[in-house]
Amino acid sequence: MDTLTKKPLVLEQSSRDISRQSSTSFGSLMRIMDFSLMIGGMLVIGRYQSETVGLEWLLLYGCIGWILYHAGASYLNFYGSWRVFSLMRELTHVALIWFIAFSCVALTALLLFDDETHVRDVILPWGVVVATGMLSYRSLVRLFLHRLRELGINNHNVAIVGCGPSAERLKKGFESAPWMGFRVVGQFDKSQVANGASETLDVQEMIRLAHSGQIDRTYVTWEMSREADIRQLIDALADTTVSLYLIPDLLVSDLMYSRVEPINDVVTVSIYDTPVYGPTGSLKRIEDIVLSLAILGIVSLPMLVIALAVKLTSPGPVLFKQTRYGLDGRPIRVYKFRTMKVMEDGDVVTQATRSDKRLTPVGGFLRRTSLDELPQFINVLQGRMSIVGPRPHAVAHNEQYRGLIHGYMLRHKVKPGITGWAQINGWRGETDTLEKMQKRVELDHDYIRHWSLAFDLKIILLTVCRGFVDKNAY
Repeated sequence: MDTLTKKPLVLEQSSRDISRQSSTSFGSLMRIMDFSLMIGGMLVIGRYQSETVGLEWLLLYGCIGWILYHAGASYLNFYGSWRVFSLMRELTHVALIWFIAFSCVALTALLLFDDETHVRDVILPWGVVVATGMLSYRSLVRLFLHRLRELGINNHNVAIVGCGPSAERLKKGFESAPWMGFRVVGQFDKSQVANGASETLDVQEMIRLAHSGQIDRTYVTWEMSREADIRQLIDALADTTVSLYLIPDLLVSDLMYSRVEPINDVVTVSIYDTPVYGPTGSLKRIEDIVLSLAILGIVSLPMLVIALAVKLTSPGPVLFKQTRYGLDGRPIRVYKFRTMKVMEDGDVVTQATRSDKRLTPVGGFLRRTSLDELPQFINVLQGRMSIVGPRPHAVAHNEQYRGLIHGYMLRHKVKPGITGWAQINGWRGETDTLEKMQKRVELDHDYIRHWSLAFDLKIILLTVCRGFVDKNAY
């Protein structure tokens, strides 16, 4: 069988050379662009915006901004390859790191001087210009790379070993995201398997192509029972420059979150884990603190009015404090404005229903508009909750549903949130049937699997745009 005529390669050697050099080249270019924007932008804006800020201060502010941003950007690999990440995810990370660096520069200026002249006249417009510039040029670079990949430049040749469900899923993933620049040159397997599949090539042909430098990445999707074949393939590719990836068959299961972690030279693969950790976890925490402080500053007066209304219309405390499960199932105290005449927090908690007789005179309005949940921004500042995440349920409901819904407790692998993916998709309010709770849990799991800072911002924007009033909230 002539496997090359069966599925010929179309990538030229010269384009692959460009592909291997492009990551370093674009990384250096972006460093130069960032430095020029921050230092040059500060000097230009300072020259035209203010005559009272000296050159030495302009250089100091610019250098502080550059050092802080560059440290964060390098730590998060902003100057490396973002081939497998979406543009929105890249821009979100850039914006957040820049906001932190800019805030530090502004704080430095306020600490060094008694007035806000430097911040108002120079640093604030500088921050806006730099942010606009960085987001714009990174978007243009992405568009340029997409165009190159359409022309067959900056692409990586990918070989998939195996022809099972995981191989098909992986192939479809590459084909559905051409912006990543991965070209699947074929699926390969042992000769006896390849001969029985019309679109599968002999794995020996893949090894020959790898040795000739015509394959950049190889993904092995064989079942773990084929350990001998996997070891033989690893040995055969050891004398090549191919990047080799192993996809154990267990990873195509419906996992919560999976990542590889070496421990004392032993490679471990997580089955159930949280995606919110490390630098991105820190950024989510910063996002929570900054937004919560801003929102509490805006709604402090309305919260005072609500507190008075609650106190004057029914006997009892202003706040209702209930024990719920937080991160990793640990009990936390969640705050809400009291909307009912009773305060259930035990082994039996009755869900609120439409026209519930337990509601206070203002309770129904507060629940329909979600204003009763404003005190939970205090929970966010305490670190017990996040702005975005699965909604916390009463402990009694958790114990009830964990035995009825498979994987129910996995929703606690992240902090509970004030708003969430399930809520903006219409699954909030009373869960009077098991199917309703199953759908909510399913969407909570989807949020955890696909979590990113960009996804968080999307949920926040959708929450604001769609309003806080919901027909299912009562």
